[in-house]
Amino acid sequence: MKQEYETATATPAPAANRQNGAGSIADLVRNLATDLSMLLSKEMELAKSEVRESVSEVKTAVGAIATGAVLAMAGLVVLLMSAVYGLSNVVEPWLAALIVGAAALLIGYLMVHSAKEKMGANAVVPERTLESVKKDTAPMKRSIQ
Repeated sequence: MKQEYETATATPAPAANRQNGAGSIADLVRNLATDLSMLLSKEMELAKSEVRESVSEVKTAVGAIATGAVLAMAGLVVLLMSAVYGLSNVVEPWLAALIVGAAALLIGYLMVHSAKEKMGANAVVPERTLESVKKDTAPMKRSIQ
């Protein structure tokens, strides 16, 4: 009796289940669809993560630009006042103001320019995800051809 139960509940033999390979092809297609769905889901998670990371870097760059601009303005005022007083003992007052003002503007410009480069159009492109998608789709394109 126990042997009959085991025989009745056992999974059918692979040859009987396949029906000339139709079952195995259906299983392969089903597995392929599941794997593709999982792959696309993981790729989307990676893209979201990269965009979050890029946005965070852009926020930092914006903060650096704002800080650079404020420092440039404050530096311009303070340096002009103090350096003009100090340099007016050595050179003409107008020349002292010109030297100090130019130095403050140069420093502010360099800070803003370096932060602006970090905020280029490519700053938020999820490059790792794009490369991963290219690698994932290449075998599929080859198999289709």
